[in-house]
Amino acid sequence: MKQLKKFMSLAIACTMTASLLTGCGSSEKANDATTDTTATGTTTEDASTAGTTFKIGGIGPVTGGAAVYGLAVQNGAQIAIDEINAAGGVNGYQLEFKFEDDEHDAEKAINAYNSLKDWDMQILMGTVTSTPCQAVAEKTHEDNLFQLTPSGSAPTCVQYDNAFRICFSDPAQGYASAQYIGEHKLATKVAVIYDSSDVYSSGIYENFYAEAANQGIEVVAAEAFTADSNTDFSVQLQKAKDAGAELVFLPIYYKEASLILTQAAGMGFEPMFFGCDGLDGLLSVENFDTALAEDVMLLTPFAADATDELTVSFVTKYKEQYGETPNQFAADAYDAIYAIAAALEKSGATPDMNASDLCDIMKTAMTEITVDGLTSSGITWNAAGEPTKEPKAVKIVNGVYTAM
Repeated sequence: MKQLKKFMSLAIACTMTASLLTGCGSSEKANDATTDTTATGTTTEDASTAGTTFKIGGIGPVTGGAAVYGLAVQNGAQIAIDEINAAGGVNGYQLEFKFEDDEHDAEKAINAYNSLKDWDMQILMGTVTSTPCQAVAEKTHEDNLFQLTPSGSAPTCVQYDNAFRICFSDPAQGYASAQYIGEHKLATKVAVIYDSSDVYSSGIYENFYAEAANQGIEVVAAEAFTADSNTDFSVQLQKAKDAGAELVFLPIYYKEASLILTQAAGMGFEPMFFGCDGLDGLLSVENFDTALAEDVMLLTPFAADATDELTVSFVTKYKEQYGETPNQFAADAYDAIYAIAAALEKSGATPDMNASDLCDIMKTAMTEITVDGLTSSGITWNAAGEPTKEPKAVKIVNGVYTAM
């Protein structure tokens, strides 16, 4: 872990003095590395180091309706890759990174996985969303290839011993949301609007409902929609309003949430709104009046306005390189790459190992490391692939996410 702490310290120091690749004392290998960005992904690769670098693949949506998640993961991971390589790599070896688009589609995620296998991927950082992640998890299990998803929250994303995650699981998000609302006495009458056709949304709802009574919360309305009926929420909102809901819980994605907020305002319904990590991206929805998101709360382990050195360093680099403020998904990916680096270091891995042998030692190492990351300090993992970390919440204030 001394090497991992060196990575973190160097990353902070570089941001304070100069840009990473020109201001840090990068190794000869890091100086030789090249980055090629295409429509389907990003590759950090050098032909001269072929066979002597760790090859890390990534999968997620960089086009389509969930692109805000995949792009954030791709960008956050790339910053971590660049930092680690500039600091000398892992066990003396550089990291290569290639990211493939799955358009939030399970079949396309499998195609992306096969493409990365053709590239000789040794480790997978992905996938980003739960449904594609579940499909790919079956393949990584068959191949005994190490998989760490930054944000695949469905329980089955990590059902096999080769798979781990950075984010909270759906059950954990559901329980934690109910506990946060109850412990902070935000409301006692709560309505829920959720997507019954989506494993992420329905999984969070089920566990929220199970915990609500323990927190003194009455679920006064639980209204579902599906992927085929996700544009008109007037019926669900009217039922919530008629039931006297003080707070509406939205365990859904940001595009549907933007419609719900717009339609609620149009009917004069002004409860509190509370969501999970799927709402991260709400402020970037095209043609959405972000004033309607004022005071919306969401459970998330990352707030870009935090003042600790690591967050300030990351946010500064992200804004400089990508021209926007990073969201939780970018932070998840950053922590995922550092977790992979820590497990590689702990296991004593070398890049000449095949993917299966690498997986065998890394899944043991993951239960022995601790990572001080953006999304929590002191993150550890159990053998079931679940992280131990502190839940947090943010509120949108004046158009930005603010720690609560």
